Amino acid sequence: MTTSQFSLEGETVVVTGSSSGLGKAMVERFAEDGANVVVTSRELDNVEPVASAINEGDADGRALALECDVRNRGSVDELVDQTVSEFGSLDVFINNAGASFQAPVAEISENGWKTIVDINLHGTFHGCQAAGEYMRDNGGGKIINIASVAGQRGSRQMSPYGAAKAAVINFTSSLAADWAEDDIWVNCIAPGLVATEGVKSQMGVDDDADAIDRSRADRTIGRPEEVADLAQFLASPASSYIVGETMTIKGTPRLE
Repeated sequence: MTTSQFSLEGETVVVTGSSSGLGKAMVERFAEDGANVVVTSRELDNVEPVASAINEGDADGRALALECDVRNRGSVDELVDQTVSEFGSLDVFINNAGASFQAPVAEISENGWKTIVDINLHGTFHGCQAAGEYMRDNGGGKIINIASVAGQRGSRQMSPYGAAKAAVINFTSSLAADWAEDDIWVNCIAPGLVATEGVKSQMGVDDDADAIDRSRADRTIGRPEEVADLAQFLASPASSYIVGETMTIKGTPRLE
């Protein structure tokens, strides 16, 4: 069976917010497939262990740990510059950094609202614009935005997060239409419930990711690696006819 169309060997991939959870699963997957990866978060101490584990393991790709606050455009520009300086290219940029909290709408402060929108929406805008500037001048590339099912249908007590992710989904479609002529593929992933540390702490989910059986269809919680599988597909040549789409990954439908 031919599998070369799914390969990222030799490419350079940046994943924001990759010290844990979905982002960590993505950089590990891409490095295993032979891509050079940039592991980022606001605190360098959080990403250095992830990059070191990749570099000391059996992965074919190399990892670079960089500090980046996606709310700060200058920080994102520096991330792109350092990536290209280290690896010589930028082929895939994944806007994964995000944040959320749970609270009734009446109790959300203006600062709380702005903080969540700033990280999830403005951070995605900064990443797209900075990566796109390089890609337009260097033959194109792939941009993948990480949204959420909360951005498709809302979510109780997570209104700023849901609103920001809804904007990310719409922004993805608009940007894809604008940048397709530059051979920049822009797509989006909207995960449902995934067994990450963040989900466990915020939503009281106690499922262990390693105990989730991938061979079962009847479930509504996934493993981080399953989202990484979809990200790898969208980052690879296999997704060449997919542009401006939001791909939902949430398990079994629950019909009313």
